[in-house]
Formats: sequence, structure tokens, C-alpha cells
Amino acid sequence: MRGCGDEEDAEAETDGAAAVGDSGGRDSSGDEAQLSALLEDSAEDLYEHAPCGYLSTLLDGRILKVNTTLLDWLGYERDDLLGRRYFSDLLTVGGRLYHETHFAPLLRMQGEVSGIALELKAADGSRLPVLVTSTVRTGEDGQPLLIRTTLFDARDRRAYETELLRARKEAERERERLQRLAATLQKTLLPPTLADVPGLNVSAYYHIASADEVGGDFYDLFPLAEGTWGLFLGDVCGKGAAAAAVTSLARYTLRAAAVYNPDPVAVLGNLNTVLNHEYNGADPRFCTVIFGLLTPDPDPDRGGFHITLAGGGHPPALLMRADGTTDYLPTPGGQLIGVLPDAHIATTAVRLSPGDTLLLHTDGLTEAHVSAGLDSEDRYGEDRYGDDALLDFARTLAPTTASDTVDAIRDLLDTFGSGVDDDTAVLAIHVPRPPSEEQQ
Repeated sequence: MRGCGDEEDAEAETDGAAAVGDSGGRDSSGDEAQLSALLEDSAEDLYEHAPCGYLSTLLDGRILKVNTTLLDWLGYERDDLLGRRYFSDLLTVGGRLYHETHFAPLLRMQGEVSGIALELKAADGSRLPVLVTSTVRTGEDGQPLLIRTTLFDARDRRAYETELLRARKEAERERERLQRLAATLQKTLLPPTLADVPGLNVSAYYHIASADEVGGDFYDLFPLAEGTWGLFLGDVCGKGAAAAAVTSLARYTLRAAAVYNPDPVAVLGNLNTVLNHEYNGADPRFCTVIFGLLTPDPDPDRGGFHITLAGGGHPPALLMRADGTTDYLPTPGGQLIGVLPDAHIATTAVRLSPGDTLLLHTDGLTEAHVSAGLDSEDRYGEDRYGDDALLDFARTLAPTTASDTVDAIRDLLDTFGSGVDDDTAVLAIHVPRPPSEEQQ
């Protein structure tokens, strides 16, 4: 029987149905009848034909009630399940194991478990992925009586997740392929070996900031005329394939220009002309470079080398003397290579005595992010490593060798971790002491 409230609700629903019919500009008693019939659906009909599966079981899982929707999904008759099967019987082997070890114990402890992904086994053996929510229903005395379970068809979701997983794996494979390509390309931009200079020890290291992109740092040490060697270290702006193309052009231009005229100013001047002519349009490209010309001291008794350095906007080299003193070799006023038609090239000359070490580096080292400690507001901030910090670090190393210097820089970069967001190249050259002095 209906109460007064039910009659008022029914009248309101009928009035609403009439309003819907009137809004369409027509008076259709058939439409009104169909709409009224839909609004008068019984609770049992809503249960049986809900867009989800309903299941009621005893506490041990024995099935007491199941709606038509779930029966249609699984292909069972009602009598096949009621009082004959347990909820776990409808699950796949893996689902049954999960239900017994996780789902059921959690349900007993919490009284409700929501949104668990399981697979049902249909009568024909096929599988149906579902999302399961179960609730323990209690009596008036608070004792658990039965379990009500709602199951949502997750086939579309499973298909989406499968496609998403496939796309993710494909993206990972593509990334790995690009990383291998980038690593291979990076190797072609660096010399496989450095020239063996009699009376000189040399060491180099290239730190890759990201395996996904090709960096623009480069270096080399190569023979020229008899008793003369050229060396350079540079950094092209940007990353990726475009930067790699400039890097390759810069390396081979420097070597070719040095053979033609080994004067450091002339070498960088030629590179500047090539880059300025090649990349003077909408996508200008430039680089910083330091080029050196090495010649042994003419007095073999003194030992050592003379080096003339030319800088085009590049960080200055560090000289670590045998007596422990350390400082930069500035090349002030040197301009970026490739920006202007006639870039100013700054030079400096120095003698490397036995025990001295010269370090060239790119700015990925000094521009690395490091912890700046507590700031004035007691918050941890970040700062760049900087030229002064590198100078202090080098002073702790001196006197040192080329290999020890590069090993120390490698360890330093490792301490920065992800703070190194730009590739870093270092090249160190060292004049060994005579064996008699090394023993002392």
C-alpha cells in the first residue's frame, strides 16, 4: 500500500510526464503511457536488470541470490547457482587464490572491500573481468548475516588498460632505441683515442646528463707538424640532432683548419667563419671553444711544454702547478664562435713545467645545481656550483696528475646526481716529473 507521500510523488511524476509530452508540442497518450510504465518499474525489476551484477551469499560464500544481469553475463541458469555454488566457484584459479588469501580476510576485518579487480569464469569457459565490491550485512544484534556483492563489467576498462600497457611498452622500446642511437651518435662525435704525446700524460672524460639526448660538448688532441700537437674543447648551444650536426662540423673544421694554419687565433677564426655562414638564418647556431697549440720545450734538460691557448667565449682553463699553486688562465674578451662575422679571439700563453697539470672543462660542471644549505628563511635552496668552488676544489688536488684530476672530477659530478642538467667534458694534460723527482 502507498502512503500519502507515495501518492503525492506518483502525482508529481505523472504531472512531470505530462509536462514532457506537452513540451514536445504534441499530445501523445501512447508516449505518456510508456513513460509512466517506466517510472512505475518495480524494485525487483530494477534489481534483476541493473547495469551491474548483484550477488548475495552466506558468510561462507554460498550463493543465495543472483540477478539476471550476472546470469546473462556468465551464461548460467539461476538453479545452477542458488544453493549449489559458492562465490569463489565463479572465479578463475588466480582469482580464487586471491579471494581466499586477501579478499575474504580483508572483508571479515573491515566489513567492506571496494573496487577489487577479479576475473569470473563463465559457463562456456570464457573469462569476464569485473570490479568487485562486497559488503557484510548484519542483523539487529550486530552479528554478520550475509554478504552482498556488486560486480561491474570491466571488459572495456581491461581493453583500455591492455592497450595502454602495450603503448607504454612500445614507448619504452622506442625510447631504448633512441637512447642507443643517441649513444652511438655521441661516440662518433668524440675521438676514440687521444694522441700519444711523448713526455705528456693526457686524460679525458665525458659526462652525459641525459641518455635521451645527444649533447653538444666535444674535445680532441691530435698531431700536427713534427713536434706540434693541437687540442681543443668546446660546447655547442642546445642538444639533440641539430646540436650534433654543429658538433660534428666544429670538430672536423677545427682539425682541418689547424692543419692549414695551426695558429690558434686563425683556427678559431676559420671555425667562426664556417659557423656564421652556415647558421646565420632563422636558426642561428654557435659554440664556445678553447683551442691550444702544444710544443715541447726546446731545452730537453728543462722538460715541459709551451702551450698557446685561444678562447672563444669558453670558460678559462685551470693550471695546477707542481708547487700546489692553482689559478685560472683567463682568456678575457673572447667572443662566442659563430655569432658575429668577425669574432674577437682572446689568447694566452703559458709554459707547463714538469709536475704541472692543465684542466679544460665545459660549463656543465660549474653550472651544476648543488644544495645551497639553509637559506635565510630556513629552507633548503639550490645554487650553481660556480667557478670559485671549482677553483677551491682544484686547489685541494694540486699537485696532481691528469688521470687523478679526471677521476676526481668524475666523482664530483656523481655527487651532484640529477643536479647536472648539461653534458660535461673535461680534458686534462700533465707533464710528469723526471723519475728521480717522482721518487722524492
